[in-house]
Amino acid sequence: MASGKHEYLSQTQLNFIFNGGTWSAPGTLYIALLTVEASVSSKGTEATGSGYARITTTSNTTNWPTISGSTTTITNNVAQSFATATGTWSSGSNMVGAGIFDSLTSGGSNNLYYWGDLTVAKPVINGDTASFAIGAITVQEL
Repeated sequence: MASGKHEYLSQTQLNFIFNGGTWSAPGTLYIALLTVEASVSSKGTEATGSGYARITTTSNTTNWPTISGSTTTITNNVAQSFATATGTWSSGSNMVGAGIFDSLTSGGSNNLYYWGDLTVAKPVINGDTASFAIGAITVQEL
C-alpha cells in the first residue's frame, strides 16, 4: 500500500521549523478521490463527473482526535461521505487512491498534503455514495 506526504507539505513544514517561514494550519481539509495515484511530487489524477466534489471536513477534534504520547497516527473520528453520484465518475475508471488537500477546488493553486491507496480500487457509478467509515482514513508521521 502506497501512501505519503506530498513535497509541498514537507517543504512548508521544514521551512517553518528551520527557516522561520510562515505557515498556518488549515481550518478546513478537503478529501478527494484519485483515478491515478499521487506521489511525493505529483497530485495524481482526480475523479471527475456528475455529482463529484471533494468532501469538506473541518479541522477540529470532532472530525480528527487530538493525539498525544508516542502516537504518530491520526484517523478520522467521523464517517466522511461524498455526494451521491448522479452519473458515472471518470468514465468508469477505478478510484485507486485519495488525497487530503487545502482547497475545495481541484487545479493548479490547491496543495496536496497527504495521499494514499484505497483498500479496494473500484469505479463509482450512477447512484453510488463513496465514503470512508470512521477510522478508515489514517495518516501517520514517522
